[in-house]
Amino acid sequence: MAIGKTKIGQPVAQLPVEDVEKAQIYYNEILGFEILWTYPDKSIGAVWQENATIFFATTNGPISPNIHWIFAENIDLTYAELKDSSAEIIEAIENKPWNMRQFAIRDLNGHVFYIHHDL
Repeated sequence: MAIGKTKIGQPVAQLPVEDVEKAQIYYNEILGFEILWTYPDKSIGAVWQENATIFFATTNGPISPNIHWIFAENIDLTYAELKDSSAEIIEAIENKPWNMRQFAIRDLNGHVFYIHHDL
């Protein structure tokens, strides 16, 4: 049976982190997200920015970095803003042979975000 009328939204990533509050502060101060909520025991929380919501959950084991791709309307402005905010840029902005202009950042827990725009 196929789903024909149900509409679902975009998936929300849940990233493993060492400390939920530190992750939320980093995403707020460096990446420009708003802090949405933190569970009372501080084991899970969320941040939000326009079309992107990210959950964080503490983990006791080693963190295996996640990789995410995020579209940016104005890739050059986004790059300039993140560079000015002290985000860790691990790949400088450039046009790629696969018809994307992109760059990459890494957060404080090692998660990588490729920010891109189609050429």
